[in-house]
Amino acid sequence: MSTLREDAQSLYEQLAPHLPDDCADEYDIDALATLFDSYVNTYRVPRTQAFESVRGHVLKEVGIDTDAFWAAQRDSERGTTDDPLPLAECTTDNEWVTIRARVVELWEPQHESIHQVGLIGDESGRLKFTAWAKSDPPDIEEDTTYTFKDVVVEEYEGSYSVKINSRSEIIEHAHDSEEAVTDVGTMTTTHQGFFVAIQGQSGLIKRCSASDCTRVVSGGECSEHGTVDGEFDLRIKAVMDDGHTAQECLFTRGVTEEVTGINLEEAKELAADALDFTIVSDRFTDLLVGRRFTVEGPLLGRYLLVEEVEETPESAFLDGYEESVVELLAEHNYDGPGLTAASIEDLPRSSDAHAGGVGGD
Repeated sequence: MSTLREDAQSLYEQLAPHLPDDCADEYDIDALATLFDSYVNTYRVPRTQAFESVRGHVLKEVGIDTDAFWAAQRDSERGTTDDPLPLAECTTDNEWVTIRARVVELWEPQHESIHQVGLIGDESGRLKFTAWAKSDPPDIEEDTTYTFKDVVVEEYEGSYSVKINSRSEIIEHAHDSEEAVTDVGTMTTTHQGFFVAIQGQSGLIKRCSASDCTRVVSGGECSEHGTVDGEFDLRIKAVMDDGHTAQECLFTRGVTEEVTGINLEEAKELAADALDFTIVSDRFTDLLVGRRFTVEGPLLGRYLLVEEVEETPESAFLDGYEESVVELLAEHNYDGPGLTAASIEDLPRSSDAHAGGVGGD
């Protein structure tokens, strides 16, 4: 992620051609860096919103012709309605782009300021999109292809997304049209954040034992094959938050064993001793909630399928982070033993320490 000074440099490059001579020194890179620092560290504006907020402040204070300013920004845009930019190439923060993609999935907005949020995709990969309510955008629908003209790429902790703004134009394409996106690819994404919740059907599970079926068995039955014995497996369906986005992540058996230090046989023994499968997911919750990890893998619908995981044991609370954790703990109804936003800072950060303590409980 860029530093505040790098953001100031980027903003200065946008503003410099439009600044009157008598304002050039007042809004040089040093002055803009100070503004960014004030917005982020004094007024607690989220990093992802600070660029837009500082830019809006300067445009208003200086009295810059906003029509001319935005026209200049769009002149440097990548992609056109006839030749849209592939999603895999949307890798420059604050860049204006025109893309064409199918809406893969829409998610329930977590805040009234968001009109729609979800996942779009083209042949090159998938990206999250956000349409802010204040921009008054039109509704878009799942499984429909659109050309998104004049949208802005946003980078946060190495992950990219696009923002639909008041200057964006959205063009719908018929399902049988030449422009319709028929194949959606996948691309690897990275997410860094804290475990804030482990969802149901995590821990020790059983999968259908029928050939080529991987459905989870519930109550001794597969939804496709009826009553089956099932085969044991491990997985985690987790919610990880970076202070900006709550990302749902799916850990398959191998990465679950890696991150918890508990293998399948040990999980089966835990469940047998307690006569209860849920003891395994409870143990995973005790081990993982409040710890910070970097995960990497493809986005499959709403889930990031974790292929690589590494703990990042840094200070738990970055600026403004505690409020997010408090909200998320409440949102996911977590009332585990002694865990509060304030106590997360004191949790152990070593996977070895956690794994080593499993046998002694």
